[in-house]
Amino acid sequence: MTPLLQIDDLVVDYASGGRTVRALDGAALTVEAGETVGVVGESGSGKSTLGSAIGGLLPGAAKVVSGAVRVDGDDVNSLRPTQLRALRRERLGYVFQEPIGSLDPTMRVGKQVELALRGRGTKADVLPHLERVRLRDPERVARSYPHQLSGGMAQRVAIALAMAGKPEILIADEPTAALDSQIREEVLGVIFSLAAESGTTILWLSHDLPAVAKRCSRVVVMYGGRVVESGSAGEVLAAPRHPYTAALVRAVPGELAEGERLVPIPGQPPVLDGPSEGCAFAPRCPDADDACAASRPPLVSVEQRDVLCHLAEETVGAGR
Repeated sequence: MTPLLQIDDLVVDYASGGRTVRALDGAALTVEAGETVGVVGESGSGKSTLGSAIGGLLPGAAKVVSGAVRVDGDDVNSLRPTQLRALRRERLGYVFQEPIGSLDPTMRVGKQVELALRGRGTKADVLPHLERVRLRDPERVARSYPHQLSGGMAQRVAIALAMAGKPEILIADEPTAALDSQIREEVLGVIFSLAAESGTTILWLSHDLPAVAKRCSRVVVMYGGRVVESGSAGEVLAAPRHPYTAALVRAVPGELAEGERLVPIPGQPPVLDGPSEGCAFAPRCPDADDACAASRPPLVSVEQRDVLCHLAEETVGAGR
């Protein structure tokens, strides 16, 4: 069967200040219908570029150098503008980090929800959609303009807009980063419960490893514009096999026992101007050898996960 989402060796460059910056360096990902997939990694790892590429939403400064993005077999980069708009309208939903930026400031919330229904409902269906995202006074919210809402309320409205179209894939790009911890948990609960009700596949771009382990069936770890480890969220984050994944887990605040120290990842993420000659993590990796710096690592399958590492097979069970 054709995967719902398939990304093959995607390479994306940005033109920036007279130079070229490589955001994706051969990213590869397959997502089946109904999965909940968390995509994690430091800022600059390529998560947001990957999410934008799925809907053909890359900015004008971006260029797809090679590779393909396919939604249910359709190559996104080959679609005509009318087909691309239909893909976004009928099959994809997006929830972004800054909800106010995704809402029309000149239009009342109720009208925006009505337009998002796209013939699937009428004005009478607006309030039920606002109730679904657990807004306490949906009538008042429907009459409001976006600037009259709190951050948490605006994010719930953004979720209602995204889910009104009954998308097959929901791409949530750090949707709760600007919210406090209590509201963050409530909003995540709304996203995942609505997706479960409608059978929507979730691709959640996040820094929150514990939340990804709790809510996602699978985790994808990105570094240097590539997917370096993927597999069951619980297993990968409990016993990582790629040294970068292990370093991420050790750097998670709040996961340490009393008296233990947080271990930061030394160095900085790479800023690539072309393909990485070797493993992009090699300059920061305590286990790297000469081969790591000289040649791009192969994709190795170990213990029901995929790992992009020269040392993956040698270090299975080492508990790095």
